[in-house]
Amino acid sequence: MKRLFLSLICICISVLGFAQDRITIKHGPYLQNLKETEVTVVWMAGKPSVGWVELAPDDNSDYYQQERPKYFDSTNGVKNTSLLHAVKITGLTPGTKYRYRVYSQEVLDHQGVEVMYGKVAATDVYGAEPLIFTTNDRNKPETSFVMINDIHGRTDDIPQLLKVADYKNTDMVIFNGDMLSQLKNEEELFTGFMDVSIDMFAKETPMYYARGNHETRGSFAIAFQDYFSPKQEHIYYMFRQGPVCFVILDSGEDKPDSDLEYAGITVYDQYRTEQAEWLKKVLESKEYKEAPFKVVVCHMPPFGGWHGEQEVAEKFIPLLNNAGVDIMLCGHLHRYMRNEPKDGVRFPVIVNSNNTVLKAEAGAKELNIRILDMEGKEVDKLTITK
Repeated sequence: MKRLFLSLICICISVLGFAQDRITIKHGPYLQNLKETEVTVVWMAGKPSVGWVELAPDDNSDYYQQERPKYFDSTNGVKNTSLLHAVKITGLTPGTKYRYRVYSQEVLDHQGVEVMYGKVAATDVYGAEPLIFTTNDRNKPETSFVMINDIHGRTDDIPQLLKVADYKNTDMVIFNGDMLSQLKNEEELFTGFMDVSIDMFAKETPMYYARGNHETRGSFAIAFQDYFSPKQEHIYYMFRQGPVCFVILDSGEDKPDSDLEYAGITVYDQYRTEQAEWLKKVLESKEYKEAPFKVVVCHMPPFGGWHGEQEVAEKFIPLLNNAGVDIMLCGHLHRYMRNEPKDGVRFPVIVNSNNTVLKAEAGAKELNIRILDMEGKEVDKLTITK
């Protein structure tokens, strides 16, 4: 009897150990760089693993009707063994709804040509509806977006700001920088703002990120692009949704590169010069020129007197002044401001505060922008007409 009792205890311990050791999807998934014909899906597994995305059309068929195409997290033809996974899927159809599922299979050992695999973790499509996204479409007659910035790790403010802006009925969410005060480690990135964003919207509604000056700080800052725009050439980029072309700029740091705060590790003057060369080409593109509305998103405004702001004014604004920009959306100053067009900057500039949310809706002839405080009270509004 005693032997049987001990055996049962051993079995229970083994079962508990197995359950604790089982691989999980730790964070995510979330969407990045959703465009008309592509999307990148990012997630974190609990153990080193290979990862892939299954994709299915939203055609009313049962998800289990057939085997779905798989897109692997890979580099140069080799599947990546990693905790962090990013899969870029191309060749999609504009304005089309897709269902998706992410998988991670634990890699227990890899010696030479021998690989030992463990268990698989995946998002649920049996007890829950599959995750979905809809690709962008320049022919969509209207679009809407919400923008927040300068949260600095105030995680509880994110749901409040998004809710007063009716985020569930918007096409996208824009983070315009300084979501944390520093990027110290991976866990703070998720607990500081990404976990709540994933829970609220980011699995199915795209989030576009303009890096702020505080995301450039901390020992983990160099890893920023592993999590945001991970399959893009740069973390500045352009995309089209409906009648709006968005240009997302990266304004870098606010002080000179020689400042003691940066310990000699930054070269943002050179970086902004290189970015300006990219911007010249983008502003001449057909995709940009044909859009009825042109919106520029940049964390630091082109005024304020600090070095980074002056660089934005000197390197970006002369190009944008001649490119038919309808509005520039900024953050950084922790107070709300609206600057009307003038000789130096020939388009309006809105600086969103750290405790307000910007809600915008655009059609073929009007771009309507509202600024709301934490209680949903309207702080300002602006209508741009064509």
